[in-house]
Amino acid sequence: MTATIKGSPIRILLVDDHRLFRQGLREICETKGGFKVVGEAENGRRAVDLANLLQPDVILMDIQMPELNGIQATSYIIENVPLVRVIMLTMFRQDEHVFEAIKAGARGYLLKDADWQEVVEAIYAVHRGEAIINPALAARLLDEFRESQSHKPKPAPPAKGVDDNQLTTGEMDVLQLVAAGLDNKEIADQLIVTEKTVTNRLSSLYKKLHLNNRTQAALYALRQGWTTLDPPK
Repeated sequence: MTATIKGSPIRILLVDDHRLFRQGLREICETKGGFKVVGEAENGRRAVDLANLLQPDVILMDIQMPELNGIQATSYIIENVPLVRVIMLTMFRQDEHVFEAIKAGARGYLLKDADWQEVVEAIYAVHRGEAIINPALAARLLDEFRESQSHKPKPAPPAKGVDDNQLTTGEMDVLQLVAAGLDNKEIADQLIVTEKTVTNRLSSLYKKLHLNNRTQAALYALRQGWTTLDPPK
């Protein structure tokens, strides 16, 4: 079965400096996922050129590459092709740049030893607008924030107004629970609101904070000192 959105297959650009790895990804995408691979790039600079030319739906992006690395390439691509979704591929023990990938605009973060089901599901998810991150990487990111925040004074929380430049009380409540790792249903249950209300508050705070997904929102809140890793009491 071909993976389609509005009648067209999801279009994939593969970016990795190892040809054999790209061949394996192509097999997964075309045979297992039913996606359409529209191009391949062996380095970040070529990835930027092909992203502009081909306008793919999803890019599977290596991090460590010659000329431009995957983080640099992602930053350029998101700036010029903002609708594309980038899934970063990384080796856990070697990669020290996952947080930089978040800031660059990547929407997914997979380890290279992921199985084919994880890759296919991640492509579907980011194409729907969701964010995907391997649990081991998520734990590592939060550990890094704990360490960085331990050496910084905590800024004061923002005023809880309702104008365009501030978060409402409801939005701040949702943000704190997102940072604590709760999903939308758990947040709705805790705040005694509907899941639709949670979704609307998330969309509003994304717009106000210029963020793309809940991972970015959680990390942003932690960096600003607006919340902790524990759910608010």
